[in-house]
Amino acid sequence: MNRLILKYFLPSLAFLLLIIILLNNRTPFGKRNTSFSADPKKEITRIEFSCDDKKLILEKKGNEWRVNGQNEARKSSILFILKVLNEIRIKSPVSAELFNQEITEKEIMPIRVKVFEKNKIIRSFLVYKTNSNSYGNIMKIRHGSKPFIVSIPGFEEEIGSAFNIHELYWRPFIIFNILPSQISSVSVENYSDIPSSFSIVNSKLELKLAGTEGTLTGWDSSRIIRYLSYFVRIPFESWASELSPEERRKIESGQPLFLITVTESDGTERILTLWDRWLENNGKLEKDTDRLWAKTNNSNELLIMRYSDVDPILKKKSYFFTK
Repeated sequence: MNRLILKYFLPSLAFLLLIIILLNNRTPFGKRNTSFSADPKKEITRIEFSCDDKKLILEKKGNEWRVNGQNEARKSSILFILKVLNEIRIKSPVSAELFNQEITEKEIMPIRVKVFEKNKIIRSFLVYKTNSNSYGNIMKIRHGSKPFIVSIPGFEEEIGSAFNIHELYWRPFIIFNILPSQISSVSVENYSDIPSSFSIVNSKLELKLAGTEGTLTGWDSSRIIRYLSYFVRIPFESWASELSPEERRKIESGQPLFLITVTESDGTERILTLWDRWLENNGKLEKDTDRLWAKTNNSNELLIMRYSDVDPILKKKSYFFTK
């Protein structure tokens, strides 16, 4: 009897278990072509993006993520890419005709994504960023694989933006992050109201306030100290990466609204230029009352700032005098 069990029952049981395993791992298009999520044993520790000769590395060092081994990464961007890598699933397949029309004919180059846990690569795939769908992407495991639109279940926003190879995107969206003790001078040029422009000298010996007419007296020193404290954190909303070169030239050649110059105690000079932002509404241009175009002297890229973020440092000369 035992021999019969060994001869017939055990092989049949093994075959049945094999069928169950295959069915559980079965996917409509083959698992090797559809596994986009990272599925780390513990956590993702390194992400590499590459496209042509460009490469960007995000790596976790202790409790901090770094960009290309140097700058601190923006926390919200890291949380977003980790959510995408851990939760992405196939939304729908892409036909050969659609892929040819939206990707091949438009010569869209893919971004190769490699995901690591410690020194082990746990996932690799290609991202074709496109406007052909609301999720902003078409993905493949490899060049010869079947293409898919990939999304996060229950998350309807675009995830294609998470795969960004530009370093500026990953760095903190901060313009000024300076302690009052590190500021030696500030000047604010208000081009829409020149007489309200002012400058501040902040030295260990004394504070000075000047206007267009020269050095001023009678101001409230507590208001100057409070004003300098606003430069501890002035963020911006986003980079204006969607602008064409012609649009950027048009903005930069226009009359600025404000020019703010901050000189640090070590001589470092930080300059912020602000312009009105105009939006098209029903064929007419209307001034954006919530946001401004901006540019700093340490980048060639334009950015978008909210009035609510920059308003604390857009004071007039009269602010420093007690009413």
